[in-house]
Amino acid sequence: MASITIRGIDAQLKARLRARAARHGRSLEAEARAILCNAVALDAARSGSLADAIAELFRPLGGVELEIPVREPMRKPPRFG
Repeated sequence: MASITIRGIDAQLKARLRARAARHGRSLEAEARAILCNAVALDAARSGSLADAIAELFRPLGGVELEIPVREPMRKPPRFG
């Protein structure tokens, strides 16, 4: 299995991560692994198009049926002068 090293983590972030790991009954490393797996899984789930994301957002509100007007022949362009 591959390993990863993350440098530059400040002490407060590490302490919060350690506390979160303790709440979940995991080691610091297992908690970081779980966070990364969840983030990547969410990213993969959201990989649809923008139109899909907008439709999903507004789906609970219901839809609107609009009446489509009858098409008429094109008008002749105006003549100036």
